[in-house]
Amino acid sequence: MTYLVVCSVSFVASGLTLFSGFGLGTLLLPAFALFFPVERAVALTAIVHFLNGLFKLALVGRHADRRAVQRFGAPAILAALVGAWVLLQLTELPPLASYTLFGREFRVAPVKFAMGWLLAVFALIDLIPYTRDLTFSSKYLPLGGALSGFFGGLSGMQGALRSAFLLRAGLSKEAFVATGVVVACLIDFTRLGVYVPAVLATGGDLDYALLAAAVLSAFAGAFLGARYLKKVTLRGVQLIVAAMLLLVAMGLASGVL
Repeated sequence: MTYLVVCSVSFVASGLTLFSGFGLGTLLLPAFALFFPVERAVALTAIVHFLNGLFKLALVGRHADRRAVQRFGAPAILAALVGAWVLLQLTELPPLASYTLFGREFRVAPVKFAMGWLLAVFALIDLIPYTRDLTFSSKYLPLGGALSGFFGGLSGMQGALRSAFLLRAGLSKEAFVATGVVVACLIDFTRLGVYVPAVLATGGDLDYALLAAAVLSAFAGAFLGARYLKKVTLRGVQLIVAAMLLLVAMGLASGVL
């Protein structure tokens, strides 16, 4: 069941979000979080996201806008380090609360509480038309990089903010896609330098077989997306995904998951 859920999400999300610039990390994190502790789920998601980003880089990277990468990417790298550090600090904190329901004890861990709220916020962004279509002037690119990098380091959910800022940067469609891929790779590489040593130091198992399967599924989705899809805007799918994210968010924030 673990392989079916994770690989299916990885394949579909990678294919559908190649041109939107976000979605893989947001969808894959809850899938991993169903089977692993949140901090390990974030690390696993980051590895898949990074390797899939490198694959996309080979497909479209030549179109990246160097100036946009510099203005957006430099603040993103620094902020990603801060976000990843905050995540590790949250994992060390004691439970915020505990309660008993149907004879079972549930504990609300700070990292799960924070992750649940972040998932809820990003799900609502996709549900509300105003926030979904919000973009920012190109002069705010450094701010966008800092915000995208911080939330990328904290939770892996960086793409929605990245796209909102890059959409108004005066880039062609090809440059928008490629620039987003380059920046995502920079953020992922930065946060992996924090996540992976921390997970290995605590004796955590990264489950390399599952990682390989998820990465290959993402590769297949990205390849088909680049070959057959010019632009996918499936509003019904977005609504279903957002609703599912809200359910997972409530489960994490309440300690049920």
